[in-house]
Amino acid sequence: VPQNSAMQRPDDLADVPVTVGYHSGSHYSTLQGLERFLRRDQIKLHFGGLLLDRLALLVDGQVPAASLFGAAFYVAEQLGFKKLLDTTFMIGHLVSENASRNDLEKYFSALRRAQHDIDLEPEAYKHYFLRELPERYHSQIDVRRFGPGERIVFEPYPQEVFERTRRWIESWNLFPPEQKGSAGYEIAVV
Repeated sequence: VPQNSAMQRPDDLADVPVTVGYHSGSHYSTLQGLERFLRRDQIKLHFGGLLLDRLALLVDGQVPAASLFGAAFYVAEQLGFKKLLDTTFMIGHLVSENASRNDLEKYFSALRRAQHDIDLEPEAYKHYFLRELPERYHSQIDVRRFGPGERIVFEPYPQEVFERTRRWIESWNLFPPEQKGSAGYEIAVV
């Protein structure tokens, strides 16, 4: 939220639209984070596009609150915005059933090596954040002050977590019937 906002704690977000991405990590993690502080009927979301779209809406004063992470969060932090709640989420990868298993192994092996290199020496890679960010922010921020950004954690996705997540999504009725997935763990997770 803006630095001069009267909102100081997650409870202050009752009935305040929080800008998130639609059916995204920010959508779900915001719901999960806020339901610890607010009744479900008090949680209001505003779907404001992709991550950098949400950052622009917040910086330009067009929304009262937004869910941000990675470089967008670091920009907001350096511009004086304040965090009311910290959340986290896991992402999955959609893979075509025609994808080559060998190509997938190469791809994820490369991601693992890149994450390892960033973990060892994050300072060597922080300048790449500027490629991700619109030029309008470049003169206002110092990427050397950024954290390492999003982190890739290579762990299996347990069936128990899959089932619990599915039940939680259904409890919120987040998808219309025609979009609800029915594939079981064995089909959905590689």
